[in-house]
Amino acid sequence: MTYICAQNISKEFANTKALNNVSVSIAEGEIFGLLGPNGAGKTTFIRILNQIFTADSGSITINSQSLAAADVHRMGYLPEERGLYKKMKVAEQIYYFAALKGMSRHNAQHELNLWTERLQIQNWEHKKVEELSKGMQQKIQFIVSVIHKPKILVLDEPFSGFDPVNAQRLKEEILRLKAEGMTIILSTHNMNSVEELCNSIALIHKSEKILEGNLAHIKQSFAKNQYRIRFSGYVDTLMLSLNTSYKIIEQHKEDEQSEFVLELLDNSSANDVIRHCTQFGAIVSFSQVIPDMHSIFIDLVSREQTNK
Repeated sequence: MTYICAQNISKEFANTKALNNVSVSIAEGEIFGLLGPNGAGKTTFIRILNQIFTADSGSITINSQSLAAADVHRMGYLPEERGLYKKMKVAEQIYYFAALKGMSRHNAQHELNLWTERLQIQNWEHKKVEELSKGMQQKIQFIVSVIHKPKILVLDEPFSGFDPVNAQRLKEEILRLKAEGMTIILSTHNMNSVEELCNSIALIHKSEKILEGNLAHIKQSFAKNQYRIRFSGYVDTLMLSLNTSYKIIEQHKEDEQSEFVLELLDNSSANDVIRHCTQFGAIVSFSQVIPDMHSIFIDLVSREQTNK
């Protein structure tokens, strides 16, 4: 069921189209990936949702109700351009932002204690932000965006500045928040993170949406009729026996086994491949080749650039 519905959102800055009739539907409790190259319009869309910008045309509803000023209090926002006060101490800064979201200092302190433990940054409350590393500042910014327990969390490039260990810790926290029912919008160039976290995605390119849907369904729809086969047997004879119904995409040998990728042409089926291979040896593993989001992203953006 659609929770956030954006319809025909357009925005122009100084005769430059930032968004052109962009519509997206986001389900409650999912992690929705907002993808696109730099300058595509992702951040503009996020700022319209957070009511930093006003759309020139179009509408946004949350739970079937028009976006209203009060909705700011049920949103958390981690912007790509970080907005911490360098000279202010960590705890006072978090209390300040929590108060802007309507939290009491007592509740903010309770949540701060929980989050500093989760992110392993205990005893940092009295340090100034400028004394922290970029990655540590990022953790503080994340706490600011979630401390008030928002219904909707918008994350713009949240893994920037993190080493792999801390990036993984943040991913685990994002998944935990999703499990608790939070709706999360993730804008990122990190396709591995998209694969690990997102249920659905939308791809924006040059101000227009060019793809939207369930992540697994999208990946399946871009799959070619290719299969990866690990084989034990007379592989050279097998390769020579293949007719024009099969195309070898890649092949390599490991010890006593060979692994190769075949593309099925004409009307050949996976069962035909299996029957053919077993004439010359044993199939150790057999799986369809599903493209990753990085490949799909590059393919679609390249196609759009060629067409335009």
